[in-house]
Amino acid sequence: MSTPAAETNTTGSSTNAKPHNHHFRFHLPHVHLHSAFGDDWFALKAESFARFFGTPLFLVVQTILVAAWMLVNILGWTKFDVYPFILLNLAFSLQAAYAAPLILLAQTRQADRDKVHAEADARHREDLATAAAERQELAHQQMKTLTDLMEQNTKLTELTTQLSQRIESLTLELHNKILAGQAKA
Repeated sequence: MSTPAAETNTTGSSTNAKPHNHHFRFHLPHVHLHSAFGDDWFALKAESFARFFGTPLFLVVQTILVAAWMLVNILGWTKFDVYPFILLNLAFSLQAAYAAPLILLAQTRQADRDKVHAEADARHREDLATAAAERQELAHQQMKTLTDLMEQNTKLTELTTQLSQRIESLTLELHNKILAGQAKA
């Protein structure tokens, strides 16, 4: 993961982030956190080695080596570890003795990362909920304002209608008086 300074500007929006990693922008403030086991070369190498134990490549290579070991000793090409393969058993014991702590180390480091990411996600969800509540309150206020404006518009329309009717009646009354005044003259 890149440094936060390279991927965010002062507003927190992503500037150089790749689209497929854009959802990690909420984890960037926590990039500086270190595992309980540290981020030195040993911890990083131990974790990568422990992760390698679970790959198909490791299982295939180990199976090929064990089969070759057994085949070489059974066929008698060499006799450095004859049946019951005590040296092979010792190699597996040694591998297990180192693999278990390395796997636990990798799991602990991953658990630490998962915890920090879960906290960042929870904070982000809380921020989203707060923003949604603010938008809902703003929408409620705008709806109230629009309702008030609509009521005012209705009152003004009614007043305009009344005034128009009054003007029309006064115009007719004036027109009738002018016509009556012309008829008398």
